[in-house]
Amino acid sequence: MKTMFQYNWLVREEWYRWCEDIPVEELLRVRTGGVGGILHTLFHIADVEWSWIRALQGKPDFQESFDGYRSLEKVRQLDASFRQEVVEFVQSWDESMETLPLYDMQNDGKFTGHSWGEIMRHVIAHEIHHIGQLSVWSRELGKKPVSANLIGKGLIKPKL
Repeated sequence: MKTMFQYNWLVREEWYRWCEDIPVEELLRVRTGGVGGILHTLFHIADVEWSWIRALQGKPDFQESFDGYRSLEKVRQLDASFRQEVVEFVQSWDESMETLPLYDMQNDGKFTGHSWGEIMRHVIAHEIHHIGQLSVWSRELGKKPVSANLIGKGLIKPKL
C-alpha cells in the first residue's frame, strides 16, 4: 500500500510540472467529467487524500472550496501543506490497522462502518481514477499526458 501512495505522489508531482506549460485559462476551464477542470481536479485529489487520512485519525476535515486556490502555485502549496501529515500516517501503516473501523454517518442518520484498509485503498484508487481523466483532457489539448506506468519509477527495487 505504501508503494501505491508513493506512486500517486510521484505522478501528481509530474502533473504539476506538466501544468507549468499550460495557460491558466486552460487549467481552469470546466471540462466534461470529473469535478471541474484540470486544476480543480488536482485540488480535489489532494483534498480527498488529506480528508480521509484526517478522518482515520479522528481529526477535523478540510472545508475550504476551490475558489481560494485557483492557481497552480496555490494548489501546490496546499498539497505541500497536507503532504507531511499524510506521509507520516502512510509510513506508520501496519497490518494491525487494516481492519480498524471508521464509522460514517449517512444522510439518513444511520452509521456505516468501513475498514481502514478499505478507505486507504479507496484513496489510492480515487487518485488513479482522476489521473485518467487528466490524461484524457491533456490529449484534448494536444499535449502528451504524464505516464501512468508504475514500472520504471524505481519504487520497488529488485533483489540482485
